[in-house]
Amino acid sequence: MQKRLSKVAEFIKVYILLKNQSLMTKLCIFSSFLVIFPVLSVAIISYSRSSVELEEELRQHSSQVIDQVESHIEYYLQEFEITSLKIINSPEVSSLFKNEKSGNVVEGARNTLKNAAYSRADISNITVLVGDDIVIDTLGDRNFYPATKIIEEYWYSSVPLNGMTMLVTRTLKLKNKEQPVISLVRRLYNPDTLLPVGVLIIDINFRRIEEISNKVTISRNGYFFILDANGHYVYHPDYSKLGQRVEYSQLSMLKSTGNSTQILENGRKDFVTYTYSTNIGWSFFTAVPYKDIKGGIIQIGRTIILTILFSLMIAYTIGFFFATSIIRPIRRLKRFMKEVEIGNLNGRVPVESNDEIGQLSAGFNNTVEKLSNLLEEVYVSKLRETEMSLKQKEIEIKMLQSQMNPHFLYNSLETIRGMALEEGQEDIATMSFSLAKLLRYNLKNDSSTVSLREEIKFCQTYLQIQKYRFETRFEYEIDIPEWAMDFQVVKFSLQPLVENCFVHAFGQMIHNFKIKITVILHSESTYAILVEDTGAGIPDHILEALTKKINQKVTNSDGNNIGILNVHQRILYVFGADYGLRIRSQGGRGTVVEMNLPITEK
Repeated sequence: MQKRLSKVAEFIKVYILLKNQSLMTKLCIFSSFLVIFPVLSVAIISYSRSSVELEEELRQHSSQVIDQVESHIEYYLQEFEITSLKIINSPEVSSLFKNEKSGNVVEGARNTLKNAAYSRADISNITVLVGDDIVIDTLGDRNFYPATKIIEEYWYSSVPLNGMTMLVTRTLKLKNKEQPVISLVRRLYNPDTLLPVGVLIIDINFRRIEEISNKVTISRNGYFFILDANGHYVYHPDYSKLGQRVEYSQLSMLKSTGNSTQILENGRKDFVTYTYSTNIGWSFFTAVPYKDIKGGIIQIGRTIILTILFSLMIAYTIGFFFATSIIRPIRRLKRFMKEVEIGNLNGRVPVESNDEIGQLSAGFNNTVEKLSNLLEEVYVSKLRETEMSLKQKEIEIKMLQSQMNPHFLYNSLETIRGMALEEGQEDIATMSFSLAKLLRYNLKNDSSTVSLREEIKFCQTYLQIQKYRFETRFEYEIDIPEWAMDFQVVKFSLQPLVENCFVHAFGQMIHNFKIKITVILHSESTYAILVEDTGAGIPDHILEALTKKINQKVTNSDGNNIGILNVHQRILYVFGADYGLRIRSQGGRGTVVEMNLPITEK
């Protein structure tokens, strides 16, 4: 449990360490896991599979070769069985089996054996042993190994009693050399009594078997050999081993009817393929040094490794450029983000593609663009707000500068009114009283908005004074419904508009004109006050400049009065940018000033 916890802790440490690494490092590490492990798995599987396939291919090839050699040798040895039967069935030899041991019979049998030996070049010697006293050997004096000693050899006692042949490996000792041979041994029987009376031995030299065996090509260092039923070498490239017992007990014990393989350690590691012939009782073997097989496997492994290394180099090269194409725009985006952090909003990230990173860069550019515009708007808004505040203060200062002592003005107007009443001048008294009312309304600074009722009342006072001045030359009409009387308006906003009717329209008129003040409802939350006149209208160039200033929300006081632009600016300041003045004018048909306001009640 403690080991498992320590492994978990190590994994967590590695994860935390990787978590804080750069994106390029993470890509390299994860790509290594994703590329190297699968490639190594494929390499290991391919190498193992190649080894198995090479061994299987060698086994099949060796089995096919062994089967062919086995077939040839079996067919070859069957011819000697036929020869042995001919010898046994010949009258001369069969007479020996009937205990006819006269000189003529023995000589006739010897001639039969010689004829059979001379008929084939691959027969080295034929020996017949009958009882304990008749030995016929075709070599005669050339055989330096007494035929009577054959009965002392290891194989003699195991000659089949059923008349079947047996193959053994022996060595003929001649005068100048020793000749290894394969002896076909068959037990002889008396045809009358069916009792064994002797043994027939046909010694076959290795000329033909060597020719067949030499055609076996397994590998450069491989070899072919044959063991008899008792585990002695029947054939081996090293003739000194012929007739000797095989060194390895596991080979001498093989009795398999099918092909099989085995790996033996005999000074070197050999890959052995073998088969057992039930017809002749021999085992056929091919032995290939395992290092020869491993040489091919190692070559395959080297090829796989070189291919993997080359493929990894190409993959990592391509992966590096691919990762760089991903990391480069991210790093560039990071650099521009740092610029934005310090307040530099002028730069933009180059967009090189339309993938996720390109879309992210484009989105970043749009965000910076909107942020820059927003900051500019806030900056301009603050400047305009400051400008409005300064202009408002300037207006207030100018108004204060233009004020005289209110008590002095009030007293003077009351004195004029009193004197006018004493003299019976009612008009002068009324005008004096109206001027006093205007003065009091103008000097009240307790609020920036008043009800429409109060503003209309003040405007009527102003119009009455103008009526005394111009008498019948103009008329005015105020048509305000009762439901609008409590709506809030900017204080001292109607009088400048009415005054403009006299300044810009009446002065150019030679006939009477009319001023009309009305209210219209736009929606449940907005309404408008219309000030209309039937004057000469505003010239186009003046109207265009005035409209442009209103749209740009720029005030331009003339220094002598508040003016129409000041009224518009104060409406914006009090109610917001959605409200203000709109002017429509047409030459010879008058002017309409529309004051748009929200519906609010105090």
